[in-house]
Amino acid sequence: MRKPQIIDYLLLTLLSLIWASAFFNIKIATYSFGPVTIAFLRVFFGALPVLLLCYFKKIKIEAFSKDWKWFAIIGLVNLVIPFILISYGVKFVQSNLAAILMSTTPLSSTVLAHFFLKGEKFNLLKTIGLLIGFSGIVFLFSDNFLINENNFVAALLILLGSTCYVIGGVITLKISNKKNENVTGSILIWASIMLFPLTLIFEKPWLLNPSMDSIISVIYLGIFPTGIAWLL
Repeated sequence: MRKPQIIDYLLLTLLSLIWASAFFNIKIATYSFGPVTIAFLRVFFGALPVLLLCYFKKIKIEAFSKDWKWFAIIGLVNLVIPFILISYGVKFVQSNLAAILMSTTPLSSTVLAHFFLKGEKFNLLKTIGLLIGFSGIVFLFSDNFLINENNFVAALLILLGSTCYVIGGVITLKISNKKNENVTGSILIWASIMLFPLTLIFEKPWLLNPSMDSIISVIYLGIFPTGIAWLL
């Protein structure tokens, strides 16, 4: 295993800032767009820089190869479902609370890794950390100031969305031998294919009159937290 370099830590910091910025931009986007439309625009604009990068680096996109089922499943679990759930949830909770709820992802990954990945079994430290983390979630849901009857379901949907990311990450291991750019581009293509008809059927975006702030937010969400961040 390669020893982490300074550039790795810098990229990790940049990735954290990009992902953290997603939540208030989702909030702004919800002022004009529905959750399915936001999800579609995210994957559509996210696919653009990824596919351009693949073109210039001459990386073959295998979205419709013999492994297309894996790309489609990962696109569904890692993009379509969580993007819709999180966009819907953020509409009813504060963006900072959404960020806190999404930070529970390591808890889900620890549990799933124990059952599905070799060498990732629970030990004393992991168990203690897991218990502390879950106690924090229990506190959030028991504190009516943060989560109440008006946003309880929305908060649960955000938690479910974060869990989908973890499940999608585990499934991605099935095609871990492929280039990251190829995988990212392929799942974005499949997510776009799945979301486009859903957007037309359920939200009729041609009837919308979105604000410029919301338009800028969905473009940003697509290019940075969805496209570039997935490559880092």
